[in-house]
Amino acid sequence: MLISNFDDIIDGLTADSYFLRTFRILKEKGVNKKVVAEIKASSFPPGYNWAIFAGINEARLILNELKDIEVLSLKEGSIFYPDEPVLTIKGNYLDFAIFETALLGILCQASAVATKAARIKKIIGSKELISFGSRRAHPSITAHLERNAYIGGCDGVSSIIGAKVINQTPRGTMPHSLILLIGSLKEALKAFDDVIEKDIPRIALIDTFCDEKFEAIEAARLLGERLYAVRLDTPSSRRGNVRKIVEEVRWELDIRGFEKVKIVLSGGIDEYIAKDLCDVVDIFGVGTALTNAPIINFSMDIVEIEEEPIAKRGKKSGQKDLIYCPVCDKRFVVFKEKNPEFICPACKSKATSLLVPIEEPYPDDATIRKRTLENISKIDSVF
Repeated sequence: MLISNFDDIIDGLTADSYFLRTFRILKEKGVNKKVVAEIKASSFPPGYNWAIFAGINEARLILNELKDIEVLSLKEGSIFYPDEPVLTIKGNYLDFAIFETALLGILCQASAVATKAARIKKIIGSKELISFGSRRAHPSITAHLERNAYIGGCDGVSSIIGAKVINQTPRGTMPHSLILLIGSLKEALKAFDDVIEKDIPRIALIDTFCDEKFEAIEAARLLGERLYAVRLDTPSSRRGNVRKIVEEVRWELDIRGFEKVKIVLSGGIDEYIAKDLCDVVDIFGVGTALTNAPIINFSMDIVEIEEEPIAKRGKKSGQKDLIYCPVCDKRFVVFKEKNPEFICPACKSKATSLLVPIEEPYPDDATIRKRTLENISKIDSVF
């Protein structure tokens, strides 16, 4: 299989070729200057005005292999905005030059997935969000995608390896194939209830053969209190008005005394659809929107060489810091050399730097997810 491993990354095999050629040229010519390089995103995908910083847990594995470099970064799970530095590296250029491609790739994709999850979670609030994204990506990156969906706000993930990474039980329902092969929802539910461990929630898929409301009623009558939820995954060719279908299912369950049965919706869900349906749906299963999340377009740029500010056209030179003022509740990008004490430019109060050494010991994923949720709770809206 075409899968790169950690040794491939450290050996530079995942790097863009021009970095390796640059490395060869500079080494042969004896040029190895001390630089400051910063990573930031100058712009976000359309409709985005904030993003979640993710991926530093994997990036640090590369950075820990490097000697004599200084790294400052946002904490994973932090919110950031366009043109804010999220990570800076200070050291001899040849010590980290060939790793730019890998570092950017990790941070770009991880932050994209975490941000999409955070946007949906911000919309649905206390409703559950489950990642079904593993089937929409190469299996070699399943754990990476599921982990970043989780720290971005998902309550659980469907894949076994993804759940193992975040130290959770994998979440899921039942596939259409089970019902098709057994021949009916009723018999499939009986088989599921007979074979699968009792601590696994019983969630009935109610759109294989019949109308959703009639299969929901059948499932509820069969399992009674053991039925945790019903799931709608109706294809668009048969779906019609999703809200009306969900409302009808909810009504039919409630009038028969099954108010505790939750409704799961999957199939093409994103933050826009979730916004319209979060008042009638209890659990959202999201796949493609997470896996296909718009990339957060980070770039790495040299901003200082041998302690002299310098940068290419279109970039601001000099090492910068991202500071936060608790008095103003504002954040500023400042030229580090002229603001070494972190003084707020607005009110002159004492500010704090948001760029810090990488956390050691590194926090677990549940702690990072909690940080993300706390941060997005302070944001007024997604759109």
